[in-house]
Parts: sequence; structure tokens; C-alpha cells
Amino acid sequence: MFVLIIDYGSGNIKSVYNSVKKVLNDYDMSIEVKVSDNLLEIKNAFKIILPGVGSFNQCMDRINKTKDLVGTLNDQIITKKKPFLGICVGMQILADYGYENIKTKGLSWINGEVKSMKNFTDNSQNLKIPHMGWNNLSVNNKTINLLHNINDEDQFYFVHSYFFDVRNKKNIICNTKYGIDIPAIINDDNIFGFQFHPEKSGSSGLKILYNWLKLS
Repeated sequence: MFVLIIDYGSGNIKSVYNSVKKVLNDYDMSIEVKVSDNLLEIKNAFKIILPGVGSFNQCMDRINKTKDLVGTLNDQIITKKKPFLGICVGMQILADYGYENIKTKGLSWINGEVKSMKNFTDNSQNLKIPHMGWNNLSVNNKTINLLHNINDEDQFYFVHSYFFDVRNKKNIICNTKYGIDIPAIINDDNIFGFQFHPEKSGSSGLKILYNWLKLS
């Protein structure tokens, strides 16, 4: 049984791999972690992680250029309900459309659009864009096991200029505040997305990765 981190040429693969491996080792979980873009391994994986660094349109372009990747992901995640985690831009491309550089169609797994923070933040607050640094989470759904042992003292590392404007607020588990409420964790059934980087968030990031790995 293994967790697969998809390598599609866009993502902080090494850091994500090291963080997942540390959690698996520290908690003596009998699961491996692999990095691959092989479609057979995607089909055989226990859980799937999609990191993302860069722009929405670049990430979608790389995914679309990998033969049969979108179809395989739709089959495994949407049809077969395999547990999935998207990180940063890997979360954003779950949207219907993104507007970074050019309007780009996303995977449409969670309805909404990815928009520039510059168009929504209050200039009088002199907030720098990109949003870069440590923030805590404002929890909307306290019942979910993903947030076990996560409290107000836990902080997570964000770096982004665009945010996921989620259409259905029931899909937002947590927000973070940076001039506006920014969806920090989103969810629909087996699909989760983190706007922050758990692999750069120290012990708090490892805790939430552990919680996700434990989810059935």
C-alpha cells in the first residue's frame, strides 16, 4: 500500500515527499510513499497527492500534456473516490477556472474560480501581494477528523497571489484572514485541498498531514 505524489513537473516534490515520509516513519504507519507520473501507479495508489508551485495556467498545461492523466485522475478520484489532496496550486486547479495570466479551465472538481487577491484586498491596509507568511486557521467545520489536535496556536505557511473563490461555502473547512477571508482548506467528499504548504509548516504541517493520511 502506498501514497503517490504525482510528479507532473510542477511542485515542491522533494519537500512534500520528505514530510510525508517523516510522518509515516514517525507514526510507524505501514504505508510507503512514491513519486511518479506513471498511470498504472496512480491506479494502484492508496491515496494521491498533487503538489503545485507556479501559476494556474502552467500547472494545467503540464497536466493536460501528460497523456491520459486527466482521464485517469477523473476515474480514480471522481468515479472511484480515491482519497486526494491538492496543495497550493494543486488545490487551486480543482476549480472551474483560473485567471492567472490567462483564463484557464481547471479540473472542475470543486466549483469556483481562482482570482487575483489584488482585486479584493483593501489597499488602505497596505497588504503585500503575494500573501507570504504564517497564518492560523479560522475553522468552519470543527467535526472533521482532519483537524484533530489542531488549535489556535497552530500556524501554517502561505505563499500565493491568487485565491480560490469557492462557490459553495459548505466546501470550505477553514479560512485564513489576509484582508479577506481566504479558503485555506476545502473539501468535497474524498477530495481535500490545502492553500498553505504543510511541508513548510513545521510541526503543525506534519500534524495535519498525519490526520489526512489517517482519514479513511
